[in-house]
Amino acid sequence: MPLSERQLAAFADQHAWRIPFDTNPRHLAGPGDARHVTHGLAAAGWATVSDPLSAEIVMASPDHRYRLQFDPQSATSAWWRLRAAHGVNEPGWYAEFGELVPAEVLAGFTDALIAPPPQQPDPWQPVTSANWTRDSDGTARSPDSMCHIELRPLSEFSGRSSWHVETCEPRDGQFPGPRIWHAYFDEDVPVHLVGSFLTALVDRSPLQRGMYDRTGHYSAVQEPSPLRPQQVVDAHTARIDSLRARARSARRQQPKPVTAPAPAHTAQPAARR
Repeated sequence: MPLSERQLAAFADQHAWRIPFDTNPRHLAGPGDARHVTHGLAAAGWATVSDPLSAEIVMASPDHRYRLQFDPQSATSAWWRLRAAHGVNEPGWYAEFGELVPAEVLAGFTDALIAPPPQQPDPWQPVTSANWTRDSDGTARSPDSMCHIELRPLSEFSGRSSWHVETCEPRDGQFPGPRIWHAYFDEDVPVHLVGSFLTALVDRSPLQRGMYDRTGHYSAVQEPSPLRPQQVVDAHTARIDSLRARARSARRQQPKPVTAPAPAHTAQPAARR
């Protein structure tokens, strides 16, 4: 079912009374509202294929190639899992995200899946532009050193690499503290999707959280936002409208399948009795 007005109204009702707080840095802002992800996919035509009475949400793309699973009862640290089946001349791939990954950052990844960005720059470019410390060994660290990005070789026999992002408690000596959340992209995840996730992660504009919303860490900085609650709702609605338009445009640009012409009809002799 497409995203309904009732579902958008439920989002508006929940956020209209919340006084928003600017929350920084993004990697410590906490999970936020999962509907930033699910509403965007539904607006692009993804269908919910899970049991509506289950806590688990499973969504599938219109072409059934992509499948997103959100399981808040997962026994592992991965609450979000996104799989792509093999396509025409395209490999399958897998990505996963932890419980406390900000929904708005994850939405940067899924929005790019709906409609790729017009330009596909080096994924490291937004990281270095945001003044994260880039190391020579294929890693980068946030200014507070709590978030770590690593492009890790798959093996000593392969030049293909997987991406790992971890936000951890402050270091205890030379070792990082306990992990807060993680993201993992296998070696076949398209680079522009990883770049879109990193762009949303290192963005220095604050995320909006309610007064009692869960953050990723007590050191997250929260200040009263200049935005009114209705402006937060309006921004969500405008993003959904934009995603609908982008999805329609992307579908129009897809090549139409070539169908063979129907064989000419020839009269058949009457069957003998």
